[in-house]
Amino acid sequence: MRRLPGVTKWQKWTWKPVAVLPGSADADWSELRRDGDAVEYHAATPHLELFRGETEAYLVALSDHPPCVYVIMRPSDDNAQPPEVLMVTASPYEAQDYCDTGEEIVEKVVMPEALVAWVRGFVETHHEEEVFVKRKRNRAAVDAFEDGIGDARIAQTSDVYRSPHSIRRERLN
Repeated sequence: MRRLPGVTKWQKWTWKPVAVLPGSADADWSELRRDGDAVEYHAATPHLELFRGETEAYLVALSDHPPCVYVIMRPSDDNAQPPEVLMVTASPYEAQDYCDTGEEIVEKVVMPEALVAWVRGFVETHHEEEVFVKRKRNRAAVDAFEDGIGDARIAQTSDVYRSPHSIRRERLN
């Protein structure tokens, strides 16, 4: 996570994930390097989980140039404090779901080559192509008995679509 000075007086710092470190040890905002006001931290070590039902989404992520993962963060109430890293996902569909809520920050980060190979191997092992099946309409019988048509308060079977208001007028006449 890179911390840079903010560009407005209301935001003291800007925070942006710049890399993921596969296989790294647990970290809690360990400083990695400093260059003037720019400081890079090893913010957190969330686990990247892959699911067999999401392989289509991983294929979409791998087809990006370059392939990317998505870091989901929750902003802190204090602008001086860094955001909380919630998770990392390789699914652009899941990242889109977090974008839709508007409560989390979602940033795209380039996948390292080792991570690309791991995700690609998972997809090759578990991906099953879904065959497209065109849906066919059921031919409904038009002359079938239609239960529940009309108003149950009408005792006549001659006109089931007649409203109760028109029945009252007939009785008064």
